[in-house]
Amino acid sequence: MFIDILLAFFCALSFLPFTTGYCAYSYGRSFWLWFGLGCVLPILSFFILFALLYRKEMNRGEQLLAEAKAILAAAEAKDREVPIGGEE
Repeated sequence: MFIDILLAFFCALSFLPFTTGYCAYSYGRSFWLWFGLGCVLPILSFFILFALLYRKEMNRGEQLLAEAKAILAAAEAKDREVPIGGEE
């Protein structure tokens, strides 16, 4: 019984560090650094990470870069559809 409660407590306690680490990794930051911060400061590290990511996303330069990447991706996809030389 005690082991079940301890295991449930460990799973609940590790949810936030794993979430913080995953979010950091998906935005190009170190998983292990943010996982460690999530273990030491669980709630605070979560809010700090999201503040950093929000600041990056709201930066006008980052928005223009994302828009340029989307335009290039659409042009590459269109280029793959049309055969070379325009022949069908």
